[in-house]
This record gives sequence, C-alpha cells and structure tokens, in this order.
Amino acid sequence: MTHARFLTAAVALAALAGAIGGVAAPPDATAERMTLLRERMVREDIASGGVSDPRVLESLRTTPRHEFVPPPQRHLAYVDMALPIGEKQTISGPFVVAYMTERLEPAPDDRVLEIGTGSGYQAAVLSPLVKTVYSIEINKPLGEKAARTLARLGYRNVETRIGDGFEGWPEHAPFDKIIVTCSPEEIPQPLVDQLAEGGRMIIPVGERYEQVLVLLTKRDGAMVREALVPSLFVPMTGAAEDARRVLPDGTRPALGNGGFEEVLDADVPTAWYYGRQMALAEGDDAPEGRRYLRFENTERGRPAQVFQGFPVDGRAVARLEIALVARAEGVREGNAAGESPAVVVQFFDERRARSSRAAVALPKGTFGWQKEEGAVTVPPWAREAIVLVGMLGAVGRFDVDDVRITGTPR
Repeated sequence: MTHARFLTAAVALAALAGAIGGVAAPPDATAERMTLLRERMVREDIASGGVSDPRVLESLRTTPRHEFVPPPQRHLAYVDMALPIGEKQTISGPFVVAYMTERLEPAPDDRVLEIGTGSGYQAAVLSPLVKTVYSIEINKPLGEKAARTLARLGYRNVETRIGDGFEGWPEHAPFDKIIVTCSPEEIPQPLVDQLAEGGRMIIPVGERYEQVLVLLTKRDGAMVREALVPSLFVPMTGAAEDARRVLPDGTRPALGNGGFEEVLDADVPTAWYYGRQMALAEGDDAPEGRRYLRFENTERGRPAQVFQGFPVDGRAVARLEIALVARAEGVREGNAAGESPAVVVQFFDERRARSSRAAVALPKGTFGWQKEEGAVTVPPWAREAIVLVGMLGAVGRFDVDDVRITGTPR
C-alpha cells in the first residue's frame, strides 16, 4: 500500500468534509445512486490506496455503509471519512475498515472477535469473509442499535453482546482473529489469552492522542508484534480506561513530532495520520532536523494533507498560537475559494456533539523556506481538537517543517 493513503482517524471529522474532499451523496439519494457512490469509493479511495485483496474489496463494494450511519450523515456515507454515530462514538472511515480487514487476513473458516461493535459496519464487512463474527460493545444503546441494524440487513453469522471488550468473550474462545476498533494504552491480556495459536490480532495501542496500529501474531504461545501505522481511535473504555497511566492535559495543548524526525519506518512519521498525497522528505536544508513533509498535488480539489489530534480545554486556553516553516513551488488555488494551503483546527466538545472550525491561511505561489505564524480562538466549550495541515485542494508542491501549537491562557 502507498503511505500517502494509509493513515487513520477514527474520530468525528464530519465537520471537515469540505477540507477532506470526496463526492457526497445528496440527502435524498436513491439506492442506485448509493451503489454508484459505493463503487466510486472502493475504486478511488480503497483500491487506489493500496488495498488489493479481491474478497475485501468485494465486501466493501456490497456493504451498505449508509445503513450504519444516522440519517443526517447519510449523504456523507461514501466519503472516506469517520462520521459521528452518537454516544461519543464514530464509524471509522472506509479505508481504515478495509485496511484493517485486509491485514487481518480473514479466511472462510475463521471465528473472529471484534472489540467495539460501534455502528456494526466493521462486523458487516467481515461477515461474508469469515464463518462467525462475535462482536462486543460496552455502550448499551449503541450496541443494541447495531444489533438491530445487523439483523434487519440479514447478517446472520454476526453475534453481538453488551460488555467490556477488555475481557473478551471467553465462552467462545479461542478466536482465529481478533480486531479491536478502540484504543487501550496497553494490549489487554485476556485478548492475548483468547487468540488461537497462529491467530492474528490488529489493535490500535497507545496514549489518547498518539497511537500506533499494531498487528500481533501468536507463534508458539508468544506474541510477535509489528507496528503498522500511526492512528487515532476513540479510547477503549471500561477496565482499559481505568488502567490508563498517561492522561491528556488540555490545559497545555501541543503537537507531537512537529519536526517529523520520529518515524515508524523509512517514510512514516509518528503522531500524524490520515495523510494524503504526502511524503516524508529528507535533506540538509530542512529547517529543523533533517526531515520534513512534502505535499504534492496536480488535480484541483484533490486533498493533500495530514492530521493530528490533541487535547485542549477551552476553560483554561483562550487562543492557540500556530507556527510552522514552509516553502512552495507553483502552488495555485483549487476549484473553489478556500482550496488553498492552510492550517485548520477543528474543535470538539467532550461529547463530540458540538464543533467549530478555525484556520490560518498559508501563502500560495513559489518561495523558499519561511516562517508562517497565526492564531485561532479556542471556544470555552472545547475539550479536544484536530489540526489539519496541507493544501486542501490547491495544486503544486508545498513543504512544511517544525509545526508548533502553543496555548495562551484564558
């Protein structure tokens, strides 16, 4: 898969739809229109992003994602983005679902445990690929709604229950595969115990705003661990959250790895995710360290950008000061006003039910490395935020380094 497409953000990004790009369906879209949009999504967002397993692609092609999102969000169902589903939870973006499913290597005889039913969409995608899906959701209203949706749509090999996913589902263990769609700080031991010999588990692990998607394989009773990509999933609640040692501090907002020096492998910077048309570059001319990010786009309106989440408490922080070093070559505006280089901050309240957006515009044209600065106001109700850095539909080449955010006390 190409690293310009792999990164994930399973958070409420619906308010950033205009910046993310994609083709949204009209609210009154017909079934035929939904099918066409689903085909486009699989072709342009999933297959072109590097997912190649034909069984996985076919499952994404036939699973009606719009049935798993609330009616107000259905016009965005086939845009590659996470969407809010209520209860402070989200449905992951289609590429995330496809990528995790492919890395799980589902087989027709597999018994799969899913932690975090959410909307039921991931279980629905797995359903035609495996023998049985056992899915656990800790949030009762969400889990009951997902069970009704799965039953209504005829997914007969999916069993659901309400419970704490940290404990797994020992009555049905061992499982050939385990997929976790929420993030604990450490891998729960019960899940390790319930994975069959030779089985695979995919799980996002880490701090609240800095996680890594990890693939585990059980060999001779031991877990072989492979770090895949940076990620941002909603936290695993219950016992996993109670055991969390590193808690976010919204009174001191800051970004991680703003100089892009820390990497998972040769071209994957840590802390940043959901990158599109970006590449990690290296050279002696980098303003900070040796690495920087390069965004390059030739098609107007196509996204070239990257994200990072961070805590910010609007009760304590009045303003965010934003600074970075940038250079550009032939950067021109995209198809519409606002499709220009920028740093965009999307604020969310503690339930992710309320949001607002602010931006610092960056220059177009051609210029060498220069410092860019700006500030945005923090709403008093804000408790977390997502920052987007990139070209937002502009064309040309845009490099950034030493990205910083600092909070001004209220």
